[in-house]
Amino acid sequence: MTMETATNGRASSRKTGPLFVDASALAAELRKAIRGEVRFDAGSRALYATDGSNYRQVPIGVVIPRDVDDVVQTVAICRARGAPILSRGGGTSLTGGCCNVAVVIDWSKYLNKVLAIDPEKKLARVQPGTVLDALRLEAEKHHLTFAPDPSTHTHNTLGGMIGNNSCGVHSLMGLGTGRTSDQVHELEILLYDGTRMTVGATTEDELERIIAAGSRQGEIYARLRDLRDRYADEIRRRYPRTCRAGSPATTSTTCFPSGAFMWRAHCREPRERA
Repeated sequence: MTMETATNGRASSRKTGPLFVDASALAAELRKAIRGEVRFDAGSRALYATDGSNYRQVPIGVVIPRDVDDVVQTVAICRARGAPILSRGGGTSLTGGCCNVAVVIDWSKYLNKVLAIDPEKKLARVQPGTVLDALRLEAEKHHLTFAPDPSTHTHNTLGGMIGNNSCGVHSLMGLGTGRTSDQVHELEILLYDGTRMTVGATTEDELERIIAAGSRQGEIYARLRDLRDRYADEIRRRYPRTCRAGSPATTSTTCFPSGAFMWRAHCREPRERA
């Protein structure tokens, strides 16, 4: 929400940000637009003010969407009113990743299904609020598993694992370094501006086609390609060779020797057990 401030009767500046959001009006509009739960009461805000860390940030409010359309509507309404948003899964982050002065979108109550598993391709399709052990139970039916295994595997979500790039003591059973980012194949994403797109591994030819199409996705890919072309060699030369990094897309993983841009995502390859 944007707010006018005045000095001596004259408008002097416009202020934006979470402190200037009309929470009551926002909650009322959300309740009219979505099927899910809208919780802006003091008790709910207190419950969602913290996670597994020592941090505490009281949110503007909480939305618990019942479906993807609810999420799209929530983001659109928050954007129109200048309210920041924050996705939340199981709330197991140790670094405050689930806390902010924002509208918290909790995926874990309703958008928590394993939608499909393809045993031949070793691919699973899941919703962001799916608990890791729920995916593993389904994968075990095909003698497969998902390698990254944080200690909170009984209640942490796949969306949170992607956001935190989770690992775990047995994660090296999986592809690459065992990070979640190494095990994912594709992701459908919704941007704050309302753009929806699917991202994943991108060859150089595919990258050029996306950019040439001139869409919002093409604009984003063009900027990322420019960053890659400017800094990839320097990043490869100076970035330390570490196995783990607590970030879903570090600069070291966006610049590959082939020169093709890659955006890692979604739930790839529940790995066969040895």
